[in-house]
Amino acid sequence: MSGDSLMSGSLVVADYVVFALMLVVSAAVGFYYAWVSRSQESSTDFLIAGRRLTALPVSLSLTASFMSSITVLSNPAEVYCYGAIFVYFGLAYILAMVVISEVFLPVFYRLALISTYEYLELRFNRATRLLGTVLFIVQTILYTGIVIYGPALALSQVTDLDLWSGIISTGIVCTLYCTLGGLKAVVWTDVFQIGVMLAGYLAVIIRSVISQGGVVTVISDSQQGGRLNLLDFDINPQRRHTFWTTVIGGTFGYITVYGTNQSQVQRYVSCKSITHARVALYINLLGLFSFLLGSVFAGMCLYSVYKNCDPWTAGLVSAPDQLMPYMVIDMLTDYPGLPGLFFASVYSGSLSTVSSSINALAAVTLEDFIKPYTNMSEKHLFWMSKGLSFFYGVLCITMGRLASVMGGMMQAGVIVSGVIGGPLLGLFTLGILCPLANSKGALSGLVSGLAASLCVSLEALMYPSPPTMTRPLSLTTEGCNFTTTHSLNWTTTALPTESSSITTAPLQNSDNKQLAENWHSPSYLYFCLIGAVTSVSVGVIVSLFTGGWRAREESRLSFMKEDTTTYHIFLFFKNRVMRRAGKHHLTKNGEKKVGNINAAFCDTEMAFTGSIPTFIPSNGNYFL
Repeated sequence: MSGDSLMSGSLVVADYVVFALMLVVSAAVGFYYAWVSRSQESSTDFLIAGRRLTALPVSLSLTASFMSSITVLSNPAEVYCYGAIFVYFGLAYILAMVVISEVFLPVFYRLALISTYEYLELRFNRATRLLGTVLFIVQTILYTGIVIYGPALALSQVTDLDLWSGIISTGIVCTLYCTLGGLKAVVWTDVFQIGVMLAGYLAVIIRSVISQGGVVTVISDSQQGGRLNLLDFDINPQRRHTFWTTVIGGTFGYITVYGTNQSQVQRYVSCKSITHARVALYINLLGLFSFLLGSVFAGMCLYSVYKNCDPWTAGLVSAPDQLMPYMVIDMLTDYPGLPGLFFASVYSGSLSTVSSSINALAAVTLEDFIKPYTNMSEKHLFWMSKGLSFFYGVLCITMGRLASVMGGMMQAGVIVSGVIGGPLLGLFTLGILCPLANSKGALSGLVSGLAASLCVSLEALMYPSPPTMTRPLSLTTEGCNFTTTHSLNWTTTALPTESSSITTAPLQNSDNKQLAENWHSPSYLYFCLIGAVTSVSVGVIVSLFTGGWRAREESRLSFMKEDTTTYHIFLFFKNRVMRRAGKHHLTKNGEKKVGNINAAFCDTEMAFTGSIPTFIPSNGNYFL
């Protein structure tokens, strides 16, 4: 294996054809819906598709917008460095979808809101709504910058396209079909792009499995390398990934994304019925599981291929996020078109998430900052929504360049979402589940939650957790047939992998000292939980002290048991049991009275008013 030749590899004509085809189809969808809806000049049609979408395309769009370039590039690298314990996020997916389907979705769908943050004004006041919207805009722009940076980084490793050119090309294509076609274009483009993403993953996995001699070999190598670390139930909140951090922290993180984030809520409220919206959420689970298992197994393949010669430690790549592109060029260049398919899948992951963000940013800006303060006609609002889509597309392109200084993509993305998303989750939870919460409590809780999660994240960035808490697994370069010990070039904020010498006395003392100083720095997955719990706790306390216990809110703004699936399932079985019990009771009574009643008479009383006498048959006699 020659390190220099690998990184000088480039795409061939077939790869560019595959790549260009993906871009052309994505842009064509935008042009198609711009043409089809040319007679419809409604901002509602543009932003939420007139609430006429069905479950299947919405479910695929939910998956595609969540599975960004971070998923395609960073998740396998995460498994490569830290092990397959990552797979426990599957349990977090299930718990999050159940909570969202039963608690958040019914409220948002019943209110038929375009902007999720309009709920905050209905439940609290306008100041709470505006602050929530501003926080969402900041969070989304930062996160979108990271997502745009992903494919640009991947392309810069294998082609002559520099980083800035990749970022611009990503943003331009995405901005084009968002501005032209609105939510319909975004949803149907997502449907196409999710197929491309799966195909790219499968191409790498299948080639790796064939190269390594089968699935059993990949699993065996992962087991011997300690990558199948599934039995880690340590409750220490400082540990980076354990069963508890992934399930508990992951659940709160995904409730934030799917339950309160405009990008996702906007999709399922665009369904034609609440049943379609619920079905879309649960079908989306299948997509999430597919990508989770695919990324975990891709990480295992990555380790199986490079178990004896780690490209990161050897300095052949500057960050773990570049390992997947490195393996693609290493293994797929003999199959023209397949490298292009993989990079098209990375690009698709970025486009699907960025397009969702642009559409969501346009929606909240129009609904929260423009509509309440202007008297624009529907036609003007329609063109304003298009202009906002274009503006946010340009802004996201600019932010993409700044993301290059944020280090590892997955962790940076989770931190950005957790720091701002956690307090917002607490705010919506206060409104939906706490009838006594008032506007004073809501604002206090939101500010307190934001301060708490921000302090914890800054502390973690200033004083990174020691290796005893992150537990990076061992990697080696012993099998490399070249010498690059002088070319180490780590540019990411992620920790370099430690070798087994981590237990030497001097390092252990240093780690213990740092651990004592950073006892309050939990896993990054808990940042969202800390923000949400702080928001709810402070919000409830302040509300109680400011008269919240006397408040009476509209039932449509709060959680109602009648909205839940479990309630209707309970009623269904209860009615079944009652009907069976009733039939059994009637049968017993009928059997008891057989032979005792003259069949010529009945057991009903006939009561007539006025001068007509009352006849009550009893034992075959009439009484006047």
